[in-house]
Amino acid sequence: MTSAPGLASGGAGCDWFSCVSSIDPVHPLTWQSPHDRPLPGPGGRTLVMGVLNVTPDSFSDGGELPSPQTVVDRAGAMLAAGADILDLGGESTRPGAASVGAVEECDRVLPALAALRQAFPNAAISIDTYKAAVAVPAVKAGADIVNDIWGALHGWTADDRGSLSRFLAEQAGKLRRRGGSMPALRSESVSNDRTLGDAAEEGGALPRLRIGEEPSVNWPRSPMAEAVAALRCPVILMHNRPDWDYVDFWCDLLLDLRLSLAVTQEAGVPAHQIWLDPGFGFGEKPTAQS
Repeated sequence: MTSAPGLASGGAGCDWFSCVSSIDPVHPLTWQSPHDRPLPGPGGRTLVMGVLNVTPDSFSDGGELPSPQTVVDRAGAMLAAGADILDLGGESTRPGAASVGAVEECDRVLPALAALRQAFPNAAISIDTYKAAVAVPAVKAGADIVNDIWGALHGWTADDRGSLSRFLAEQAGKLRRRGGSMPALRSESVSNDRTLGDAAEEGGALPRLRIGEEPSVNWPRSPMAEAVAALRCPVILMHNRPDWDYVDFWCDLLLDLRLSLAVTQEAGVPAHQIWLDPGFGFGEKPTAQS
């Protein structure tokens, strides 16, 4: 996993990425559980995540954890072997896997989560889901972190992603030519002292996005970004794409991650709570991963 402050920018064609979002200078490289539970600190060594799939069809361990007790037993072995985080998932994301509704996913993960929390009250636990309707009850039930394989952009089309990315790039290009810096992302209908997470809790609609004084653009809702902001929990944003239409692979991958980062920060999630995952094995052809 890579923390948002530590993400390197791309080559000459990608230098606008470093301007898209500001980094929190007060809390660099620290993430905090909404339950005030200590989380493993980044830096110094690679953190190890133990994956627990309560699914019948995951490619690695599908069907191996049919009960909460089997989940606890596997988790205990992982922690004893040095796992820093337990990652609990209730939907397989292997190629060809059937999609699962939020109700069924909750039915799978919540009993397992309750058993894990009872057995390991101090363990760091992430909920692996791209659905806000699963993330919210899971975090309220004791999960510390949301691990989203769609980077808070699930349901966005290639056109959605491309239009906002082009807008950000164009504005950053104008600012570079003028010798200025990229202003913060702003929303039209949320005041400076309220975040989109606050608006989401109050049932408000997601506003239109604007950068500085530039005209606003339409952009899709991100229920996950809104939920994470309201929950005040850390989030892992993984790179993924509904298509593999890359022009410049590394530049496009960084662009996608910066888009996830921008959307999540715009929702009110501080940078120190956001970690980025390049998504090895997801949204890329095998040759791009070598």
